[in-house]
Amino acid sequence: MKHYDVTEIKGVIPANLTIFDEKENLDDSRTKEVLDFLLDHDADGFYLTGSTGACFTMTMEERMHTVETVINHVNGRKPVIVHVGDIGTKKSIELAKQAEKAGADAISSVPPFYWKFSQDDIFSYYRDISESVDLPMIVYNIALAGIMDEGLLQRIAQLDHVKGLKYTARSHDEMGFLKEKLGKDFMIYSGCDEMALSGFCFGADGIIGSFYNVIPDIYKKIENSFREGNMPEAIRLQKMADEFIFACLKYDFPSVLHNLLRWRGVDGGYIRRPFCNYEEDDLQALKEAIREIRDRLGAKELDVFEI
Repeated sequence: MKHYDVTEIKGVIPANLTIFDEKENLDDSRTKEVLDFLLDHDADGFYLTGSTGACFTMTMEERMHTVETVINHVNGRKPVIVHVGDIGTKKSIELAKQAEKAGADAISSVPPFYWKFSQDDIFSYYRDISESVDLPMIVYNIALAGIMDEGLLQRIAQLDHVKGLKYTARSHDEMGFLKEKLGKDFMIYSGCDEMALSGFCFGADGIIGSFYNVIPDIYKKIENSFREGNMPEAIRLQKMADEFIFACLKYDFPSVLHNLLRWRGVDGGYIRRPFCNYEEDDLQALKEAIREIRDRLGAKELDVFEI
């Protein structure tokens, strides 16, 4: 059973990596090590089997196994959102039911993609999934699956079990409008790591993103500085995080996140093909770039990397 109301799911929430071993099998031991690292650094929740988690390289059984492994290990210490998105509604319903049984606190989904689905098709997709379980649904608006316009989002938000939106776009004026329009109990999560501070400024209840796997502590400082009204410090930290992210995005994403975890002393395992796995020699230029950012900005926060 779930442990948290959706209105309690706030703050810095990593979009979790799925951890594989050298032979591309799920690695439960390394998964738990990464979770312990995130728990130790005050992550406020977990978002499982999403795009950062390479969910579309996984079988249904693997996605379900990952959900069970994480929920059992977290054991109610933090809320867990399970991404159940797929092209087929029937598959997503099956994933949603398993997430509910495993003890998830909420489900989430990208809209159906690949084919050009109509707005009615997309609305029906969310209606059918959200009505299949007694869990809050967090709609996921992201360009990779096709951005839904504000009108469609408001229509979907009227469904009984739809209680939130993960908004991965830079148009924070629209995100802020939706938060104002849909009310304080309709949860909005900003999904652009490089615009986390902007997300908070425009009313986001929390942030869900990929780089929170490796620098959750920096983003907790951004949030805390914002909440305390220390905007100069929040801006400094966001600019530093952005330079770090831009340096990393010169490499295949999310492959490089696994290497970044290793540089923090955490065994982040491997990713599954067709994503590449970098050897350390492949990333010497990235190490130099991070050192340069750290030294130029006086960013002691980046001392956490063993480079």
